[in-house]
Formats: sequence, structure tokens, C-alpha cells
Amino acid sequence: MTAMLARFSRRASAASGPALEATPGAGFSGPEQPAATAMAKARPWLLLTPILLFLALLGAAALVVLRMSFGTPGHEWRGFTLQNYADLLDGYFMKSLWLTLRLAFQSMLCAVALAIPVALAMARTKSRLARRLLLAGVLLPLLVNLLLQGYGWLIILGPAGLLNHALLASGLVERPVMWLYREHGVLLGLIQTAFPLAVLPLSSAMRAVSISYEEAAATLGATRWQTLRHVLLPLAMPGLVSGALLVFAYNASAFAVPLLLGGRRVPMLAVLVHDQVAPLLNWPAASASGVVLMIATLAVMALSQRLVRRTQRFSGESHA
Repeated sequence: MTAMLARFSRRASAASGPALEATPGAGFSGPEQPAATAMAKARPWLLLTPILLFLALLGAAALVVLRMSFGTPGHEWRGFTLQNYADLLDGYFMKSLWLTLRLAFQSMLCAVALAIPVALAMARTKSRLARRLLLAGVLLPLLVNLLLQGYGWLIILGPAGLLNHALLASGLVERPVMWLYREHGVLLGLIQTAFPLAVLPLSSAMRAVSISYEEAAATLGATRWQTLRHVLLPLAMPGLVSGALLVFAYNASAFAVPLLLGGRRVPMLAVLVHDQVAPLLNWPAASASGVVLMIATLAVMALSQRLVRRTQRFSGESHA
């Protein structure tokens, strides 16, 4: 009996041996496996190729502007001088830089404050139709050309515009208020055009926060304002910071709205760069102004992110 079992096992092993050898990957790794592994590793980079090419173009454009900022008029690529940056120490340029950063910061605060209730409504509404209508209303400024929006503000804020007619009819003012070619008129335009950039990241962050946190806070006796301030906004802080920085960077480089609503009386830095290029063709001076604006914007954004992180760390340690 034992001899019969031994002969049967030898026959079975002999019959199954070729099948195991013919099966790829069943005992050894064939030459196709390293190629498949290499392709699997290369797929993410293939998907990132378009955005990497776009970023490379942006980096090349920034390097071109940086090189031109050290050139001289007529010899942008061969000359080298620091006079373009020395000229920026002029009081008019420094006033324009401060005005640009101040209006961008003020518009950022106002846009974020207005975006919080809208983002909360988009994140917590259960009706799909209402959510789509809110999203369409938020995206509408991004679908309309900035020039058309600027001309719309000219009709609204003009001396005989809709806003002055409403104020005069209500008896709040006795004569038309000058909104155009003033800082507050430009501020209104900046807030409206950058408003979607504050709403969309914040609504996504709020939608990611589970509603169970709000229910737990309500169970402990917190009001809606306390829940929003101490629970929802801290958890949605990454979206809030992202939206705020997008609004700041967008409005710091704004051109169409300040030019239409402020003219030359509100000389934001983008308007100053345009004036250096269009009538004077002074490309090195315009490039130097653009480089300084870019550096100032990035510095303010980095400082803001550092302050937010330090505040979050301090609040976390205090709660612990």
C-alpha cells in the first residue's frame, strides 16, 4: 500500500511540474514583471506631465522677467544694472506698493467674512437643487469678463448710478456720494471679483467636517455661533487660509478693476507697471516693479501661513 502511494505521488508531481513552470509568476518572476513595475511607477509622473509643463512655462516666464529687471532700456538682454531697483525707492512707488498690499489685505478680510455664511450654506444644505443654485451664483463672477464686471460697477457706483439713486431715495444722503475713483470703490470691485476664490475652498473644507461634531457641541449646550467659532471654523481652517491667500494674491496683482474704478487716482502697482510699459516702453522698470510685487506678495503669504500655524499650535497646546 505504501509503495502504491509513493508511485502515485511521483506521477502527480511529474504531471503538475510542467504546468507550474508554464504559469508566469508561479514560482519565478519573468522578464515582463520588472517592465510592468516600471510602468506602474511611471504612470503618476505621466499624469503629472501637463501640470509640470505648465509650471515650467511659468517658471521660465518668471526668470525672463527677473533677467529683464536688471537690463537697461533698449538693452534688456545685454545690459546689467541695479538702477531699476534703486528707482523703486521713490516715494510714489512705495506709496503705490503700500496701497496695493493694504487694499489686497482689506479685500481679503471682507471676502472671507462674506464667504463664511455662503460656504456654510453650500456645505450644509441637503437640497441638491439649492446647492447647485448657490454654486452657480458663486461661479458667476468667474464666468463674466472682468471688463464687463468693471463697466457694471461703473453703472452702479456712478454719480447717477443705482447705488446713489437708492441712497437718495431712502433719505440717507442729500447729494450723490463719490464712489468712483476712490479707494472704497476699488475695494468693492476687488471684493466682488475675488469672492468665489474665498467661497470654494472654504465650502469644500466645511463639507469635509462631519456634522456629528456640530451635534455633539449642540448636545453640550453650545449655541450656533459658538459651534461655528469653536468647532467648525477651526476644523475648516486649511480651507479658510487657502481661500484668504488666494484672494490676497489675486487682488494684489489686479489690473482691470483698479484701472476702471480707480483710474490714476488709485495707483495700484499693476496700473503702475502698465504705465511703464504702454506709453514709455520701459520694460526693465516694469519688470523690476513686477518682481518687487511678487516678492512682497509671497512674503506676506508666507508670514500669514506661519502665523496661522503658530496660532493653531498654541491653541492645541492650551487645549491639551
